[in-house]
Amino acid sequence: MTAIIDRAQSLAEERFIAASGPGGQNVNKVATAVQLRVNIYQLGLPPRVFHRLKDLAGSRLSNAGDIVIDARSHRTQEANRRDARERLAELIAQALKEPKPRAKSRVNRLGKAKRLQQKKEQGEKKARRGKVDW
Repeated sequence: MTAIIDRAQSLAEERFIAASGPGGQNVNKVATAVQLRVNIYQLGLPPRVFHRLKDLAGSRLSNAGDIVIDARSHRTQEANRRDARERLAELIAQALKEPKPRAKSRVNRLGKAKRLQQKKEQGEKKARRGKVDW
């Protein structure tokens, strides 16, 4: 698991761009926001993990197969860089987790009888509605 995350971290390309938000005059002079790009085709993931990662990435996945993560919440490049890399690691770790299969819920005999009785009562209530004869 950590091998895949390490591989993704090493393949990641960083670009520093001008950020908005906190930072005062500094934000206008220094490109503090980080745009992290990783091509998911280069990661060599098993098919099921690959598809989970695609679903989890959602709109962060480009047509070329790059996951693009923008980090701009901190005032320094280093903090934004660390934030982007942590978010990438979390995303991949989440994709590596095998989801539990959904257990089909079952209604017992008494539950079925109760549901049918309520349904019958509701139908009778609606049948009593209608035009009032004056």
